[in-house]
Amino acid sequence: MPETLPPWWREFLPPSQAPVSLLKTIDCAVSVQDETEYEDLLGLWSDLEAGLGVLLSSPQSVQEFEQRIWQYDRWMQTLLVRDADVGLYLLFQLATNSSAGYSTSHALVCAVLCHLIATELKLQPKERDSLVHAALTMNIAMTELQDQLALQTEKLSAPQLEAIRLHAPKGGVMLANSLGVTDPLWIEVVSSHHDEYTEKIETRLLPAHKRLVRILHVVDRYAAMISPRKSREGRSTTESVRTIMTGASAYNDEIGHALLRAVGLCPPGTYVRLEDNTLAVVMRRSSRPNLPHVAIVTGTDGQVLPLPRLHRTIAGRPTIQAALAAAMVRLRLNHHLILQLGAQAARMGDGPSPA
Repeated sequence: MPETLPPWWREFLPPSQAPVSLLKTIDCAVSVQDETEYEDLLGLWSDLEAGLGVLLSSPQSVQEFEQRIWQYDRWMQTLLVRDADVGLYLLFQLATNSSAGYSTSHALVCAVLCHLIATELKLQPKERDSLVHAALTMNIAMTELQDQLALQTEKLSAPQLEAIRLHAPKGGVMLANSLGVTDPLWIEVVSSHHDEYTEKIETRLLPAHKRLVRILHVVDRYAAMISPRKSREGRSTTESVRTIMTGASAYNDEIGHALLRAVGLCPPGTYVRLEDNTLAVVMRRSSRPNLPHVAIVTGTDGQVLPLPRLHRTIAGRPTIQAALAAAMVRLRLNHHLILQLGAQAARMGDGPSPA
């Protein structure tokens, strides 16, 4: 395969067929050493999101739809295997800083979270695949409407409410009858992803489709709450988790805990205020879900530091005082320098922060 491919081809490019230059870019994801490498990595995630957007916005015009979803899944997994923290950082930055293309951004965030939770819950590979593919396509019957609603400030109309009510079963029918999907579990999860199952039984003991719907329901709510829309700002991650966990059954609570173990209370790419009133952005998870590695970006006076400073909250004070919604942060950050600190944190583990 040639080293240089036309831009449109990258929209459908599985990692196994990527040119060497792209694979080298993925290989360097563990250590973002300069702005070029950061831009390349951001470009890979952005290309993945853009290509997925083409697929979800015009599914009827895409040949071999099911195979395309498998390709995007493999591409996503390749990026996550190289460095899941960098992937989460870029995804949460994309998800919390723009409402453009909301449906696609939401689908990709949900797919990544489902992939990580599937590992935490030790799902069988077949169930993991059906869950992630359902996350990518759960709103396929209302992609355009979902993008419209993210920009809409007025009250929903009656036709919009009806379209929302019917989109899950309609999406299942589209996948099965129009798009040639052959996985019955994937189709069933999409068809019923808004159903409320009230069985008081451990997730692992549920029938497969109910187990996956329970997981997807939690992930869908969490991802929706952190993302901004014109009608409201996104919530902080801690507020979103609290909303999901408060009043949840012990069985949904089980999934919430798996989510926290997978991404942390404050995932990479989100903002926190420390007890000394400095502002920081989370770079990497640590061995403790509530004690991530952060880059301090302001002084105690609120002024932006010339260079971000690495701090491991697991190693001691200052501790995290609060998670912040992205809308509360009006700083222009040098993300490639922050990810360089993240690479340094990965090499040093959970030891003390440098002086």
